[in-house]
Amino acid sequence: MKLEHRHFLQFSSHEPPNGSLYRRPFVESFEKTPMLVAVLTYMGYAILTIFGHLRDFLRAWKIEKCNITAEREEQKDFVPLYQEFENFYTWNVYTRVRDILNRPICSVPGATMDLMERVSHDYNWTFEYTGRIVRDVINLGSYNYLGFAENTGPCADAAAEITMKYGVGVASTRQEIGNLDRHEELEKLAARFLGVESAMTFGMGFATNSMNIPALTGKGCLILSDELNHTSLVLGARLSRSVIRVFKHNNMQSLEKLLREAIVHGQPRTHRPWKKILILVEGIYSMEGSIVRLPEVIALKKRYKAYLYLDEAHSIGALGPRGRGVVDYFGLDPSDVDVLMGTFTKSFGAAGGYIAGKKEMIDYLRSHSHSAVYATSMSPPVVEQIITSMKCIMGEDGSTIGCDRIRQLAENTTYFRKRLHEMGFIIYGNNDSPVVPLMLYMVAKIGAFGREMLRRHIGVVGVGFPATPIIESRARFCISALHTREMLDRALSAINEVGDLLNLKYSRQRIRPSLVCSCDDNSLEDIDK
Repeated sequence: MKLEHRHFLQFSSHEPPNGSLYRRPFVESFEKTPMLVAVLTYMGYAILTIFGHLRDFLRAWKIEKCNITAEREEQKDFVPLYQEFENFYTWNVYTRVRDILNRPICSVPGATMDLMERVSHDYNWTFEYTGRIVRDVINLGSYNYLGFAENTGPCADAAAEITMKYGVGVASTRQEIGNLDRHEELEKLAARFLGVESAMTFGMGFATNSMNIPALTGKGCLILSDELNHTSLVLGARLSRSVIRVFKHNNMQSLEKLLREAIVHGQPRTHRPWKKILILVEGIYSMEGSIVRLPEVIALKKRYKAYLYLDEAHSIGALGPRGRGVVDYFGLDPSDVDVLMGTFTKSFGAAGGYIAGKKEMIDYLRSHSHSAVYATSMSPPVVEQIITSMKCIMGEDGSTIGCDRIRQLAENTTYFRKRLHEMGFIIYGNNDSPVVPLMLYMVAKIGAFGREMLRRHIGVVGVGFPATPIIESRARFCISALHTREMLDRALSAINEVGDLLNLKYSRQRIRPSLVCSCDDNSLEDIDK
């Protein structure tokens, strides 16, 4: 049983890994899955599988009356769209928790939100709306880290004003007649914000990765990808036709081993040197809440003459004293990262993404990237939303809104994580990451946790297989600067209550409650002793 890849990792504030490369404490925890919990989780899946096959057998003999999952008569002559396992998993696992997923909201995704109430009379295969609204639900699921996804304030006012002047759509690509002056201003502002020579923007964050990586690498190139990279990075790497090798998550020994092998052995069969070696990593890993060990990655990249592609989708705006991402968080030089990528969908409350770096690379992408050549230009109000929020973060709007929200997000993150640890939950990730995964493990508890939290007017996101390993289902909280201490306390009280109800407090490492947050090893207590 493979459990050892999840270990409890704790660095004290005095002895960070590779201390000479780090200017601040680097504390992450990945507590090992308890053996009993792992066994019960596998047993749960086994029971679901057995009963699923039993129901299919009974359905074939017309004994089972529920035929919702049966193949329709008119579809039997067609080739199945899905593999047998995918159908089986959807019928017997996914539908059981579908009521807590894809919930429609009818308000701004701020610190609180309104949900449309719905019910199902056919085991979550279809839903009916009751017409009632569940109001003032505390939002712990949206990526609204700095709270700029709002319908009032300077960003909303600027977006509304620009809509009246430019309209909503551009109806052309940047290469033709869809290049507005606001696009040009945004790219200059983004380059200045990131501290690089040049930047270019795209209308879709996912396509920023999947369509630009193939323009940067190709046959004869090697991509070294973290095992937990986002699907957009994985797809972009596959589309590039480069050779892909995967290293263990945030494991510098694994990455260095692959780099050495690449340099020594070269390409398969011919053993010629690789044309290019590109390392793909993320700033914050959205399912783990971990932060890339960027100082060590840059050191390895320089040592072995590789290129570095950094995806800051979740970290830009959410990390660093100036909100400029993981590079700012570690106090590094942006020029040490060859390709800076990020999205405007999280901290900026908008849509789209960017690629930034040297002017020579950006000029090349303008004519070779499929996203730049074929995609419709970014909508003017979306551009204005990004410009206004970015100026707020930089302090160029004449206020301290951006600075205050960056500081508030950091305080909220530290407080929320510390309280959950004290309660006895297993929490993954870095102490400074606003993405907070709380481990549920058992698939049945995904649905139970989501339903119980909603009864207490707390909106959460549950995540399971295939987005996570099969025994590592979790609830993922996203902290916002707009969350007040009262909101967080109310949410924590509900989580604590539901945790006791569902028996979710699996941690063997308890942090002793204290008024002062300490990163010293002495603040940890092994409850097995």
